[in-house]
Amino acid sequence: MKDKKKTLYLYEALELRSEYDARIKTLKDCLPESKQNRDRFSFSRDDGMRRASPDFDAVSARKELRKIEVKRRKLNSSIQKANFNHFIDFSGDSINLSEALEMRKALNEQIGELHNQVVSSSYQKMIYKEGRDIVEENEISYKDAVRDLEQARLGFRDLNRKLRLASFETFVEFQDE
Repeated sequence: MKDKKKTLYLYEALELRSEYDARIKTLKDCLPESKQNRDRFSFSRDDGMRRASPDFDAVSARKELRKIEVKRRKLNSSIQKANFNHFIDFSGDSINLSEALEMRKALNEQIGELHNQVVSSSYQKMIYKEGRDIVEENEISYKDAVRDLEQARLGFRDLNRKLRLASFETFVEFQDE
């Protein structure tokens, strides 16, 4: 019998990946070699030494951890394939989701820079020298800085909405065993 891969919507795959990440973190934090547990196993004035609970098996936890890490890698690979194969239209161009995600990240950074530009252009620098004020003009006017920031914010919002919509249209081939 041929094994068919179940398809998930991209948003479902992203949720599953987050769940895998949470499970991996929980299992890692329970293992004695984790920093969190090393601190608990050391001597302390408050509670002394600790030992594993009778129903906790570190060997089984490590085995389960490896299994989930493999699933997460396979899922992530499937998500990346879907991101490269699905295209959206943005600013007159057809770009794949991977490019759109990089563009969203860059736009977000640009918004931070433009925010700083708006804040710095909201006041002029004044230097008091020899009984008079010398005003240094801003490199970019406040109005221009605000306009650029708003354009970047609107572009970010538009791109983000298209990415969200694509997550409900794009299929990821992955079988959660």
